Formats: sequence, structure tokens, C-alpha cells
Amino acid sequence: MSTPRIAVVTGASSGIGRATARALARDGFRVIAAARREDRIAELAAEIGGVAVACDVTDPAAVARLAEVAGPEVHVLVNNAGGAFGLDPIAEADPAQWKAMYDVNVLGLLHVTQALLPALRASGDALIVNIGSTAGRVAYEGGAGYTAAKHGTKVITQTLRLELVAEPIRITEIAPGMVATEEFSAVRFGGDQAKADAVYAGVAEPLVADDIAEAISWVASRPAHVNIDEMVIKPRAQAAQHKVHRVTP
Repeated sequence: MSTPRIAVVTGASSGIGRATARALARDGFRVIAAARREDRIAELAAEIGGVAVACDVTDPAAVARLAEVAGPEVHVLVNNAGGAFGLDPIAEADPAQWKAMYDVNVLGLLHVTQALLPALRASGDALIVNIGSTAGRVAYEGGAGYTAAKHGTKVITQTLRLELVAEPIRITEIAPGMVATEEFSAVRFGGDQAKADAVYAGVAEPLVADDIAEAISWVASRPAHVNIDEMVIKPRAQAAQHKVHRVTP
């Protein structure tokens, strides 16, 4: 019986991370599901036959434990943990929210990648998928803290590809547009569900988490010599950050 390939997915307790863990498990990976909420990832791990690891990616000690549990070889790393906090203009922005976004979207990605890089190298054929955003490509009012963080995700991905070009590791950024998940917008607006719902109001078919998970699954299935540098994925109704078709009732 062959040893299953190992995939590590951060931010696996909900949304894109949860859907990605399920998709990779269906593809035959043994998935290490990492997130802060241990009860939710324990349930997920039981469902998919994976392993749950309580991990805050902004805590180097927790990330070190994640690497220890993952073991000596890792074939796929999905750096999905992230988040947006607030939508205030720069003049009124809370620096603490900006710091929190940088910590999870940039430094968290750094901590996890550094910790798992030896195991990725050891696999002989590895893939790192960083979950970016269309916010990492444009600016929009009220979004400076998040767009700055996601521009960071994009540039880290590009730099990794340059630095690791001689190694058997592929590097991909998936940059989604409007994805309707159960928590992303609610977290951004501090639990204000009305404001969260307004983001998707009138958009007949925003993306869902499974759409992004399927893209990650496809990238992971490419041959070792094929690198998908980046994928920008938006719903048909979203032409740009500022141009979204909404149907009025």
C-alpha cells in the first residue's frame, strides 16, 4: 500500500480552507487541517480522514508544532489563512486592524512557509498555493489595509518563485474576487450581518468556496514540470472591483 501524499491547509475551519481540505482529500491526499478553532477542524478531520492541528499562523510556536505534525515530507501547502478587518478610509483607519491584517496575511504566510519548506523540499515534487485576492491587484476606497496586505501576498509568491526556481517546488497564487462564504464579510464588519449581506446584495451568483477549491485541486493535479503562476477567478457578474452587476428586485 503506497504512502499517501500529504497536504497542509491553513485556515481550514471554514470557507475556502474547509472546501479545499475536502477537495484534496477526495484527490487522495492525507490532509493536515490547521486553524485556530480546534472543534471545527476536528470535525472536518474526522469527516475526511485527515489530521486536525490547532494553529494560529501568527504564532511561531504553533506553526512549529504544525510542521512537526505534518512530518518529514509535505507535497502540497495551501496558505489560506487570512482575513480582512474593517473598511474605513485611511484618514480614519485603525492601525490595530491594519497590523492584524498584515500579521495573518503576510507574516502568517511567512511563518508557515518557512516552517514547512524543508518538508516540501524533501518530497521531491511539491506545490505551494498562496490564497491572494483581486484586492492584491487594485486599490479601492476603504480597502487600503487589506489591499496592502494582499499585495504583499502576491509579491511574496512572485519572490518565492524566483528564489526557488532551481528546486522541485511549484508556486501558485489563487486570487479570488467575490466569494460568498459564511464568515469573510461578517468578520470584516465585526459581525454586522446586515453590512456583510450588503456586499453580495443583488449579485445573482457570486463565487462559492467550492469554486476556489476546485481550482486548487486542478493546480495540484498538474505534472511536476507545469507551474500555474497565478489564477484570477471572479464571478461573471464582477468585471472589476468597482464594476459589479447587481439585479434590483
